Amino acid sequence: MPFSRFQQPALNLAAQVLWRTPGRFEIARLLGPSYSLRCVVFHNISDSESPFTAGMNVTTTPKKFEAALEFLTTYYTPVCLDDVLAASAGRSLPSRAALVTFDDAYASVVKIAAPLCRKFGVPAVFFVNAAFLDNKRLAPDNLVCYVANTQGFKAVNDAARSVRGNGCPELRSLSDIFARFFPLLRLSEREAFLESLGRSGGVIESELAKDAGLYLTTEQLRSLASFDFEIGNHSYTHVHFRSLLQAGLREEVDRNKEELENRSGRKVRSFSQPYGSSKDLTSELAHHLRNSGHEAVFLSESTANRRSADPFHFDRINSRVDSVHSYFLELEVLPRLRTIRNQIFRSSGSRSGGSAVLHEMQIEN
Repeated sequence: MPFSRFQQPALNLAAQVLWRTPGRFEIARLLGPSYSLRCVVFHNISDSESPFTAGMNVTTTPKKFEAALEFLTTYYTPVCLDDVLAASAGRSLPSRAALVTFDDAYASVVKIAAPLCRKFGVPAVFFVNAAFLDNKRLAPDNLVCYVANTQGFKAVNDAARSVRGNGCPELRSLSDIFARFFPLLRLSEREAFLESLGRSGGVIESELAKDAGLYLTTEQLRSLASFDFEIGNHSYTHVHFRSLLQAGLREEVDRNKEELENRSGRKVRSFSQPYGSSKDLTSELAHHLRNSGHEAVFLSESTANRRSADPFHFDRINSRVDSVHSYFLELEVLPRLRTIRNQIFRSSGSRSGGSAVLHEMQIEN
């Protein structure tokens, strides 16, 4: 049988055994390396999926999210961005510091997650795309997801071939689109693909966005201050940065920062990499972020942040929150093991992704 058939049951068993073992945090610490800041990322908080999100692995139920907050406040010390930046400047973080973050512009964060965070006394950073505020258009991922779920992948492939030609590989899953197809597209190609996708799927985007009401309003954005939420930059239209030129950086980074600051009345100090990959944190982007007033950058590759972590390279964990023992494994054990794995492959010059046990593909980050 394929190894993957045994992967999740084996991890679940290991997590249960370790969680029941006395001194479990000390045992995890022995795995190394030093682990100073746990960053977790959530997206949409909802009891049910919709055609706009089904299959993207971005939805956490309110019950699971509340369980995650209870776990974090019981075994960790929630911190805010000020604490994280102060630690980068030389101060110490509290033991088992944990930072809660959200990506994208889902209104469910204000409606459901923010009140729960206030209930547990947990501050957070919400990384927002200003282009989707007030529900005047759909985020690319939600549009792709909607068409794939309602019209099937033929419409998606027709749109892809209209941009990349008949040689474009067959797209059979959302993972194919977000991990293999989108990263190859220039901004102009992506816009052409989305326009063609809307036509293929019979979608009038502005009307669909208004009816769906997926995203924050400007008023809700302003209200987040009362929940001890800081607003962060997540790019203007949620793009891959690996192939963007300087003009694209200004459009996606500077425009988003300016619009968020104007609408919220608060300074934007941090940036979250759309899709979470370090491949998109190019030297040009890092330089641009520093020069445009950003003080921290967050990825989503689920590795451990060391005490000397570069504030322009914090990593986050996209957790499923399936159970207490699995959450412990995801926060304490697997990030350390992934870090060791990456060091081994880096030192050996290998580009391999490593063991399937230690790496799971996230469709959206």
